[in-house]
Amino acid sequence: MTNALKRLCRSRELKLGHFLIEFATPGIGHILKGAGCDFVFIDMEHSGFSFETVKSAVRYCEAAQLPAIVRVPSKSYHHIARAADIGAEAVMVPMVDTDAEARELVSHLKYTPLGARGVALGIAHDNFRGAGPVHERLAAANERTCLFALIETASGVEHVDAIAAVEGVDGLWIGHFDLSSSLGIPGEFTHPKFVDAVERIGAAAHRHGKALGRLVPDAASGIDHAARGFDFVCWSGDVWALQEAVRGGLDAIRAGARPAAGRAKQARA
Repeated sequence: MTNALKRLCRSRELKLGHFLIEFATPGIGHILKGAGCDFVFIDMEHSGFSFETVKSAVRYCEAAQLPAIVRVPSKSYHHIARAADIGAEAVMVPMVDTDAEARELVSHLKYTPLGARGVALGIAHDNFRGAGPVHERLAAANERTCLFALIETASGVEHVDAIAAVEGVDGLWIGHFDLSSSLGIPGEFTHPKFVDAVERIGAAAHRHGKALGRLVPDAASGIDHAARGFDFVCWSGDVWALQEAVRGGLDAIRAGARPAAGRAKQARA
């Protein structure tokens, strides 16, 4: 098993990825790696993916040497620890509101002495290896795993500096739709309240040397966020990228076929 995601978290260079919410197919890791992705974001919160599905998807990405971030569906211990057990290098947790909560999440993810995660060795997360001193294997697992705190509530913004300061939090991720809703301005991403919240989150990440990421819908938004110091930029998602590509092709054929059909009709007249 590698520590590729940990190395990405420690670098402030731009990393580009893609969001998976529907297509956890055997070739997906190699497809995205071939497209130039530096990481993949696998979602469990809104996708309906089971742990069995995500376990397979993580292995597909490992085969392509593509680091995976897995967003779990809740802040509960069994979701976080299980995601780590199935091999997720990074776990993203939704709705992180306070630094006390962030410390608890770190404890769910890390083995002793850094946390209280239940010990399971010789399984997926350590590539089924069964040898070596236990303390070394626990330390290796602790070094490998990363935690992204999803800042998407007004409380999260209020406590973001303290959250970013927590040891074991490797990155902050902005959940833009939920954050705008929590601020009372759903979908208003140019509203001063939203802009100020994003600036506060970014400042906290930079102050404490933590990674900073978000999902962007298009290239222009990605360029803008990279210029503002976001180092993890996740462009679009599998569903929307496929729809956009298919729609573009079909619309182009329809637009070109109408004049061609008209000319053919005139020629027959």
